[in-house]
Amino acid sequence: MNRDGRLGIGILGAGRVGPVVGAALAGAGHAVTGITSGSDDERAAAVLPGAPVLDALEVVRRSELVVVAVPHDELPGLISGIAEIGGWQLGQLVMHTDPAHGVEVLRPAAESGAIPLAVHPAIAFTGTTLDLRQLQAAFAAVTAPAAVLPIAQALAVEMGCEPVVIAEQDRAAYGEAIATASAFSRAIVGQATSLLRGVGVDNPGGYLSALVSSTVEQALREASGPLDPPLSL
Repeated sequence: MNRDGRLGIGILGAGRVGPVVGAALAGAGHAVTGITSGSDDERAAAVLPGAPVLDALEVVRRSELVVVAVPHDELPGLISGIAEIGGWQLGQLVMHTDPAHGVEVLRPAAESGAIPLAVHPAIAFTGTTLDLRQLQAAFAAVTAPAAVLPIAQALAVEMGCEPVVIAEQDRAAYGEAIATASAFSRAIVGQATSLLRGVGVDNPGGYLSALVSSTVEQALREASGPLDPPLSL
């Protein structure tokens, strides 16, 4: 880490999540050292203009903090693969963004001397700069060994999120909750808009926007309980 606390950040994964997380941390004063090529390089470049596009090993080599934002099923293999060829560095921060994994999936990196962190910002990423505003009203699940938990919490705050600690053994249940909320919301909205389109409503998404937003907000307030602070959507 630099003396002023600023980090060189590398991004493994250029889908919807990695570039936005990188941009949020860059906004806090960190420097993006590189990003791997992904599913939509033009979109990633729009979010992180000027970031060098490098192979995974070079991104790791250049970075003090490596953000790993790849699909759930690819995460274990990527972490272990880099470990097998000696890519992880002593004292390097390695942070993944997957909701269902804790830090156990980062064990191969930790065994090489890296510091494992799991931080999941709880928003539906679009992969655009619009997500940066969403992060400012979001929570983030953080999991890390006790000695370095404050680092994970600080990174969540720097992204604009309020950190919430999730125990390692609870990450699978947390991931299921996130997947359920996401899939159910999309399915219900899709079904409702299809029905409205069938009865002649030309813009069913716009028609339902205020209704769905207010209904979800009310449900979330009721679920949070009267003693909890109001939610910002």
